[in-house]
Amino acid sequence: MPLLPMGKGRVMTVRRFHAEIGTAITTGALGVAAIIGAAELGTGWSDHGPQPGYFPFWVAIVLIGASLWNLVGALVAHRKAQRTPPDPLDDPEEPFLPRQNLIRIATFLGAMTAFVIGMLTVGFYVAATFYIGLTAWRQGGFRLWKGLAIGAGFAVSLYLIFETIFRIPLLKGPLEPLLGIY
Repeated sequence: MPLLPMGKGRVMTVRRFHAEIGTAITTGALGVAAIIGAAELGTGWSDHGPQPGYFPFWVAIVLIGASLWNLVGALVAHRKAQRTPPDPLDDPEEPFLPRQNLIRIATFLGAMTAFVIGMLTVGFYVAATFYIGLTAWRQGGFRLWKGLAIGAGFAVSLYLIFETIFRIPLLKGPLEPLLGIY
């Protein structure tokens, strides 16, 4: 299940060990960032009680400690798996994200990114129509015209709920004013 090309025919598979190391480093970095932010606010006690950065500072310390714990645990499990046959139910060398699942996640994130870009350029209702319509067509197995009809019905229902009932305006693009939707 190769995922990442390494050059000259070699490939790298993202294994659970890699994901655990990456997660531990990321959460540790978030903890460091929180400590820096808390230090700017003050992490001690004043005459009136704790300063604004006191609790975030200690939460960040706990986060860094948990990150180090996970990092060490992943390294120990990795070394143990290299020396002895791993437990089949707890193998740090098993693939973290099989290729098929990675493709599904990438497809979903790509569609969501296109929806956000569409929302910013052509407005919420048009983007929602196309997002729902194309998703119903590609993933739901509907015919294209039925998917787009479902998307349009969904966009109309959103308009009625948000704009008319709750009086909450959603992001409009250049097409909605041409249709009389302000």
